[in-house]
Amino acid sequence: MKKSRVTGLGGIFFKARNPTALGTWYRKHLGLPIEVWGGLAFPWRDAKDPKKKGSTVWSPFAADTPYFGRGKQGHMVNYRVASLKKVVAALKKEGVWIDPKGIEASEFGKFAWIKDGEGNRVELWEPPKGG
Repeated sequence: MKKSRVTGLGGIFFKARNPTALGTWYRKHLGLPIEVWGGLAFPWRDAKDPKKKGSTVWSPFAADTPYFGRGKQGHMVNYRVASLKKVVAALKKEGVWIDPKGIEASEFGKFAWIKDGEGNRVELWEPPKGG
């Protein structure tokens, strides 16, 4: 069995007709602490190194967001990886579709997008150091 290239779940993103109202619903009925930006980050600690902190983001997006790519895809999963450059290179060799814009870096880390075996857009994320 191939060693996992994914180190965890970075986020769950989904489309909503009214992201603000939906966030309010989740706050009211499930007690989710929705933040000003419209989503939340569930904090956790690494099982192998409990001193290492991380988080998994939950966030609704506008129904017409282009962030999930073209088509009617209603969700996108973000997977954490240790070395985005290595994972993208390996996937490229395996013939996996990789977004032509390549790896994007920001204060939140490095991101790349691929399509899975059914054409769903998937986000790969290498957190910034210490994240």
